[in-house]
Amino acid sequence: MTETTMQATAYRRLPAARWWPGLSVPVIGLAVYLADQQAKAVALAHLVPGAPVPVIGDWLTWRLVFNPGAAFSLGTSITPVFTIFQTAVSLTVLLLAWRLRSRWWAVAVGLVLGGATGNLHDRLLRPPGAGYGHVVDFISVGDFPVFNLADSAITAAAVMIAIAALLGREAFGSHAGAAPADAGTPGPGAPPGPDADPGAGAGADAGERHG
Repeated sequence: MTETTMQATAYRRLPAARWWPGLSVPVIGLAVYLADQQAKAVALAHLVPGAPVPVIGDWLTWRLVFNPGAAFSLGTSITPVFTIFQTAVSLTVLLLAWRLRSRWWAVAVGLVLGGATGNLHDRLLRPPGAGYGHVVDFISVGDFPVFNLADSAITAAAVMIAIAALLGREAFGSHAGAAPADAGTPGPGAPPGPDADPGAGAGADAGERHG
């Protein structure tokens, strides 16, 4: 394969590098949302509030609770505030997703989207009413507050974002979709570009003959 052919192949791959992170965010978000809602449906069908089911002794149990607060039962007295916040987060993530150029950040942001929409679903559609709905939590680990899969996804995203910050991974950098530095330089034997000076080659040949 000639260098020119390799460069052409690289250019054809560049659009995928640009749109893949943006497309993966809603896909990951939808997967997390569906998994969260399915897990909550199973919990509601098989668990009873106040009757925990041991999984690993008393350390890990299924414990059904209805949480009016934020993740891990925080802020239980300001439910509408969390409804507005989760709506804003979901919309912001969708708007910014297509600017992402990092697959690492795309996964993290997708987890945030899935977690936010999973709990937002409960806020809007579960009792006692729209905007005041209580989130279904059912995973109890030790003395940690009871949580759900949506909370887990948001926590995993926070860890990924912290790692990205430490490693200097850019979310909106152009490195993933940038053209190779030498992409504009024709390889050996390649025809000159349309802007090439037609007299440059002749001048060089003349100089060699006189030399």
